[in-house]
Amino acid sequence: MLTAVGLGAMPAGAADLGGNCCADLEERIAELEATTARKGNRKVKLEVSGHVNEAIIFWDDGFESNAGVYTNDASRTRFRFKGSAKINDDFSAGYLLEIGVRGANSKRFNQDQPSATGADNGLDLRHSVWYLDSKKFGRLWVGLTAGAGESVTETNIAGTGDVAKYADLEDLAGGLGLRLANGNFTRSGTGNINIDGATGVTNDVTLRRLIRDNGDQPGEGRRYDMVRYDTPEIAGFIGTVNWGGDDTWEMGLRYKADFSGFKLAAAIAYGETSQRGGTIGIQCLAAPVAGVADADCNQLGGSIAVMHEPTGLYAQFAAGYLEDELTPAGRDDRSEFFAGEVGIQQKWTPLGKTTVFGQYYNNDGGANSRGFGGAGQILNSEVESYSLAVMQGIDAAAMNVYIMYRNVQSEATFTGAGFIEYEDIDLVLAGGIIKF
Repeated sequence: MLTAVGLGAMPAGAADLGGNCCADLEERIAELEATTARKGNRKVKLEVSGHVNEAIIFWDDGFESNAGVYTNDASRTRFRFKGSAKINDDFSAGYLLEIGVRGANSKRFNQDQPSATGADNGLDLRHSVWYLDSKKFGRLWVGLTAGAGESVTETNIAGTGDVAKYADLEDLAGGLGLRLANGNFTRSGTGNINIDGATGVTNDVTLRRLIRDNGDQPGEGRRYDMVRYDTPEIAGFIGTVNWGGDDTWEMGLRYKADFSGFKLAAAIAYGETSQRGGTIGIQCLAAPVAGVADADCNQLGGSIAVMHEPTGLYAQFAAGYLEDELTPAGRDDRSEFFAGEVGIQQKWTPLGKTTVFGQYYNNDGGANSRGFGGAGQILNSEVESYSLAVMQGIDAAAMNVYIMYRNVQSEATFTGAGFIEYEDIDLVLAGGIIKF
């Protein structure tokens, strides 16, 4: 009653919403609209998300040591736009546009270029794809995106892939030049292996050159322009087939389940390609053969992860191979790897979950096209690594901070120089990732 009386006693001008009294409110609304992601239409949803992942890397190659700040390419800084629209009770359509951001590339810097090159940094297009989705029939994708083989060897149930993927060694200092016992580099700029003290690490044998030449683990796919189909989920399984390029195709199966206090995830994929050069999903190793325009290689990769939720104990393992049918006689035509991670994840502090884990990696590399045609081709190689790390979640900030130590050992056999065992590389990675 008093309220009604009070309202009735208000001056008429005070209740006039068309007056100047609301100018401040209207100005504030305009500010909010200006800082809000705008949609081109009201039918398709828009969601903006991403993360920033930056770290300090300390490295020691046996003769030189240094440190720098880098974008952690294990899960590099990125932003994405995604959305969907309902067509009817069964069908919907959607899109994904994702841009990667590298300030200084953690997998391309070297002793001479501590921030990597301009071509290795900056923005890169990760996804540009639309899809049609049916609850009954599955999902069809068209555009630049990941196929069945992408991340198939990186199944991770603990979220530690934001720090360093147990199956992908090159993300952390893969561009460092490898040192001989006398401190010299093994140069490959002329197609021959010259053991000398010359500088210019860009032309030297770097760590990633011993891992399928480009650093990708055997069996792992890439993003490229494709047509992709995903089946509906059936008892935890989703099948995928995709095709693109000229020609690359892959097929795979993924599985997720929770049962009796355990979480389980697994993936496997097989792929073949005849495409050489350009943006392709499978990177062949052999040099082009005279009179043969196409490549001819195949690969298989897979991984599995399991966690006991009451204790937080977990383990995850991956393996894969790549065979190049055009590898010259007398050279190793097969590259293969094995990797694993074990750890424990528990909420020991109010901040968030703490994850303590160790990793092992071994790559048995075959011959590759780096230097083919000269007297110093790489016949085969081996890279082995051990890592220990701690990741601490900060739930209130959607953030993880981390620190890792890694030791890398490598060796290779060349046609000219013979067997070479390189100096160990020791690495410390300390950084954080914050999501938005």
